[in-house]
Amino acid sequence: MTWLKDIIGTEKAIIAMCHLLPLPGDPSFQKEKGMEYVVEMARKDLRALQDGGVDAVMFSNEFSLPYLTDVKTETVAAMARIIGELKSDIQIPFGVNVLWDAKKSLDLAAATGAQFVREIFTGVYASDFGIWNTNVGETVRHQYRIGAEKVKLLFNIVPEAAKYLADRDIENVAKSTVFNNRPDALCVSGLTAGTATDSQMLKRVKDAVPETVVLANTGVRMQNLEQQLSIADGAVVGTTFKLDGKFENHVDQERVKAFMEKVKAFRQR
Repeated sequence: MTWLKDIIGTEKAIIAMCHLLPLPGDPSFQKEKGMEYVVEMARKDLRALQDGGVDAVMFSNEFSLPYLTDVKTETVAAMARIIGELKSDIQIPFGVNVLWDAKKSLDLAAATGAQFVREIFTGVYASDFGIWNTNVGETVRHQYRIGAEKVKLLFNIVPEAAKYLADRDIENVAKSTVFNNRPDALCVSGLTAGTATDSQMLKRVKDAVPETVVLANTGVRMQNLEQQLSIADGAVVGTTFKLDGKFENHVDQERVKAFMEKVKAFRQR
């Protein structure tokens, strides 16, 4: 049994993404509608996800494109406001992800009571956002300084829109990440949000670190969920829950319900 059972309540857990609309400071922030609109749209998506039966939810500033690796204070403040206003609506375990800033994600978790964080904690990457460096030792020490030591850390070791700068195979990345950093989970992603995680790569990671929770991080959908969940310990799901399965749309509760019914049937096998 993994920590997923203790924290989220089930193995083969589905962590649904609640993608927040652009926030103050983001290029696409809708100033005429303001933060009240962002909050209400987040509430709408959260309720659709919960009513559709997901196991947990993760809030992220998904529409803060193009992303920063040193996120500004106004973004974290806006996310904290949103989660604070939604707190009475949140009925399932939740996590946060401030794209792409590990320390700010932990700050937000500490402020809101989030139980897990997904981020790029370790490695150096060539990415669409430039050279993407990390300092996992400092990040984890920051976690303890702010009293967030109980927050579970989900390490994305195949970041979207990026490639490990060193020539290392994924098995060695997984093994050394686990040995050096003791992650609570490893996330394996496709190229972008909504792009399927390569099942062969997913299996290579799981086989390399069988005692570590491994999550399929992108592109799990009705057509491949059985294949992905037969390998991974769970999945992070966002785009497939949207209307027509399109990244830019809001959550479609009926799509969520149908997906989760298939997941529950898979678990009972």
